[in-house]
Amino acid sequence: MKPQIFETDDLDSCLSLRRAVFIDEQGVPEAEEQDEYDANAIHLLATDGNIAVGCARIVLNDHVGKIGRVCVLKSHRGAGLGSDLINAALTWLQKEQGVKLARLGAQTHALGFYERLGFAVVGPEYQDAGIAHFDMERKL
Repeated sequence: MKPQIFETDDLDSCLSLRRAVFIDEQGVPEAEEQDEYDANAIHLLATDGNIAVGCARIVLNDHVGKIGRVCVLKSHRGAGLGSDLINAALTWLQKEQGVKLARLGAQTHALGFYERLGFAVVGPEYQDAGIAHFDMERKL
């Protein structure tokens, strides 16, 4: 059965997933993984049965919805769950009145993944938590 994706208030599950992927796997410093946006962000959670397996975060800023902190556990990668999370975030943003643009910071290795989902690079490469990124955008 395909994992289910839904909006959640269960920040602890999202933070646990983000710890496993960003801190433990990718070496992102713990102090940089969580920020002031978590408290007011929209959080999407993917579950396989009762197990949290992926998440994403949406931060609204005027007409822009910033999709971030997208992660999927290793055990569930390669089956389209990352794409499903991005598409769920885009669907959520399209329903939000006044939001015209989706933006995200993509790790360089994931540029092709996001391009296939309709995003285009805007601006130069930069470092975030010691990892190369590009900002990408897509009109809604």
